[in-house]
Amino acid sequence: MNKSDLIKSIADSTGVKQAEATRLVDAVFDTITGALRRQETVTISGFGSFVAKTRVARDGRNPATGATIKIPARTAVTFKAAQAMKDLK
Repeated sequence: MNKSDLIKSIADSTGVKQAEATRLVDAVFDTITGALRRQETVTISGFGSFVAKTRVARDGRNPATGATIKIPARTAVTFKAAQAMKDLK
């Protein structure tokens, strides 16, 4: 399922127009993204948690040449599924 499939599914299940469902989905994604930018954890009960983690700068190696390269620090988002999601069959 991609974003447009999600929007269509929400529009169909709630009876709202697709344009309104698009605004709602975009608002949810923008809210989650904003919280992660502020280094906040986003927990959705029964679904899971999104956490922004900072990875420290480190040295790496170019596999083609073997040369040492610097890998800069960056922020990565991780997701941990809730137990209810893990128990899906």
